[in-house]
Amino acid sequence: MIEDLEELVLCESFSSDLAAVARSAEVVAAMGTRHLGAEPEFVVIDGVTHLRWTFGTPKVLLLGHHDTVWPIGSLATHPWSVVDGVARGPGVFDMKAGLVQTFHALAGVGSLDGITLLVTGDEEVGSLTSSRLIEDTARGLAATFVMEAAADGGALKTARKGTSLYTVHVHGRAAHAGLEPEKGANAGIELAHQILAVAGLGAGATTVTPTVLSGGTSLNTVPAEASVGVDVRVSEVAEQKRVDAAVRALRPVVPGTRLEILGGPNRPPLEGTMSASLYALAQKLAADLGVGPLISASVGGASDGNFTAGVGCPTLDGLGAVGGGAHADHEHVVVAEMPRRAALLRALIEAVR
Repeated sequence: MIEDLEELVLCESFSSDLAAVARSAEVVAAMGTRHLGAEPEFVVIDGVTHLRWTFGTPKVLLLGHHDTVWPIGSLATHPWSVVDGVARGPGVFDMKAGLVQTFHALAGVGSLDGITLLVTGDEEVGSLTSSRLIEDTARGLAATFVMEAAADGGALKTARKGTSLYTVHVHGRAAHAGLEPEKGANAGIELAHQILAVAGLGAGATTVTPTVLSGGTSLNTVPAEASVGVDVRVSEVAEQKRVDAAVRALRPVVPGTRLEILGGPNRPPLEGTMSASLYALAQKLAADLGVGPLISASVGGASDGNFTAGVGCPTLDGLGAVGGGAHADHEHVVVAEMPRRAALLRALIEAVR
């Protein structure tokens, strides 16, 4: 498992570098072929390379991704290493160790009939090309097991917030800030109004966060354009709909300006009801295997498991690596947990299939 993990980590796969993602797909495909005895289907959508193995009539989906947030060259500053039972390197935790565990789990399954394995190449940038592929693959299946990394303490992820992403763009009118500012329509002032309005839409577990700001061209010009990115996180579909309606109902305050609303819901929430039965099964199997007790967590970050839950497929997430530091300098994996998690995944597949 360590040798396989090293091979994946040394093949850098920054999401925004499509050539690197394609090279990574070749490495992942070769590794999967060695373990599973079958080559995958290469699904290339808008230049992004995804992989899918299908055995017989699909009943269970195993879901993961091979892209990472780490730019090419990160190995120079974050080299691959295994020291005192801890593996480090770019993407080791999110989520290359999860892929290794998946391959080793499947290699020990008596028959692969009824199993589909989908490994996408753009999860870290919003799954823009793979979301429909994921939904179509999961629709009607008995279960999806998401091999994303575990939460703190090795917790399985039984609920994830859904996400919506917006850009609120203000169109104003430029004018000289010293000679005739009254002839302009200040997009910056209007944007300030909209930022306050958007920030007020959060409630309870729902967060609505203004993020990236831009606007203006020079210090002596009334800005004609300005915009703000908005990140929305919700625990329930009803909240996602409420916020979406409120964002689209925004109206300008400054005379002469107009608003353009771009974006919308990106991932539906993975509600706890979609994982409850699978988590109970996992607890029982973990006890039988001696790899428990398991704990669970509800997290704010989204994954491709949100898509599978959104089409009605029971989904259990966080079955991948145990460690921490996703996207950060201290990203790491506890190596001793890798075979234990592979054994749990294998038992789940056998029980559901």
